[in-house]
Amino acid sequence: MKKDKIIIAIDGFSSTGKSTIAKQLATALNYVYVDTGAMYRAVTLFAMQNRLVGKDFLNEEALVSSLNQIDLRFVFNPTLKYAEIYLNGVNVEKEIRSIALSQLVSKIAAISEVRKKLVEQQQKMGKERGIVMDGRDIGTVVFPDAELKLFLTADPEKRAIRRYKELLDKGHDVNYPEVLENVQQRDLIDSTREDSPLTKADDAVEIDNSDMGLQDQFERIYDLANRRIKALSS
Repeated sequence: MKKDKIIIAIDGFSSTGKSTIAKQLATALNYVYVDTGAMYRAVTLFAMQNRLVGKDFLNEEALVSSLNQIDLRFVFNPTLKYAEIYLNGVNVEKEIRSIALSQLVSKIAAISEVRKKLVEQQQKMGKERGIVMDGRDIGTVVFPDAELKLFLTADPEKRAIRRYKELLDKGHDVNYPEVLENVQQRDLIDSTREDSPLTKADDAVEIDNSDMGLQDQFERIYDLANRRIKALSS
């Protein structure tokens, strides 16, 4: 084990900025960043491409039997300074961020076999430590012994506004009521699913960033991380 490296687990509701802070933190600490949400989104994209999931249907049996056909990899983009996800050799970073896919990803994430496959991959990624991973069950299931666990939350309306602006900036044709409904629906599904529901780990630091600026949030979390790293190495 690398005693000067820790595992940082960031969980929380959708559109709370988990990926943003995780990227910032990984860059500042020279750690590896893993976006587990992108992994579930890529599996969802595979299901959509193969007509295994839609608004009114889900062929769970066929998807489970097809999991061995799914190869997920993170490839570092030196221009963006973070890794992008590839599905079967194709960069799908843009495709997995659409509102249409967002409306389906919680269905896929609720499938036990999908979660088992991805959790195994995520745990392998953390063997060397020095990793920042964000998602819904990182501190409770993937890395229950992580040295630093964070749980991000914010008002649903404010999260929907953030998500709406982000999608518009990326060129997606969306409207605010649709995005708000998606945020609320994902909250419900993520929190009530039978397998690994979204919950705050008992030892996680909860941060409500409804009215917190990105820089203030980063400085607070960066300080927490450095204190944990110092405590571990002393």
